[in-house]
Amino acid sequence: MRVLLVEDDVTLGEAVRDHVASADHAVDWTKTLDAAESALSTTGYGLVLLDLRLPDGSGIALLKRLRAKGITTPVIILTAHDQISDRIEGLNSGADDYLVKPFNLGELTARMLAVSRRYSGRPVSLLRVGDLEIDPTDRRVTATGAVIELSSREWAVLDALSSRVGAVVSKSQIEEALYAFGSEIESNTVEVYVSRLRKKLGRDHITTLRGIGYRLG
Repeated sequence: MRVLLVEDDVTLGEAVRDHVASADHAVDWTKTLDAAESALSTTGYGLVLLDLRLPDGSGIALLKRLRAKGITTPVIILTAHDQISDRIEGLNSGADDYLVKPFNLGELTARMLAVSRRYSGRPVSLLRVGDLEIDPTDRRVTATGAVIELSSREWAVLDALSSRVGAVVSKSQIEEALYAFGSEIESNTVEVYVSRLRKKLGRDHITTLRGIGYRLG
């Protein structure tokens, strides 16, 4: 998914950005509330990692503005504030989870996946589509029990499609999922990777709706 990281600490920001990107998520990193709001106004994110104490104000203020606008993008607060009252304020303001610094990057990954599952309406990670079993946590997909090897780009496309099984996912939404691979996104990139997925998963699993997008299941 595409993640917005809002963190002004350079050392921590670099560590989180690199760790999240290593799992093939696209990461945009901003260091101020103003830059974060600009990013959120122009880009669709699957998750926001939000620090509370920023140079131009409190992350809580940004969170409240997002929720007041009806923006439901999941938000995980990352902060050194470890008081119970701080956690309560963050959660009551619309945060989906709260992680106190310093934290383990592996725990961050687990919490990101948990929040993503809740947001998508899937309480467990394993997803079944026909004879396919997709486990985004372990990055594993099988067809009738046989493991299918996918590249990072193929996983990014499959993740975008499997997040909305049965619904249409537009070409632009899939391009967002491939954003982490930057300049390699060309006009036919989505078509190329959908074609590769069909060859590996079976053509019947992915439907093309001309001029609209693609549907898994």
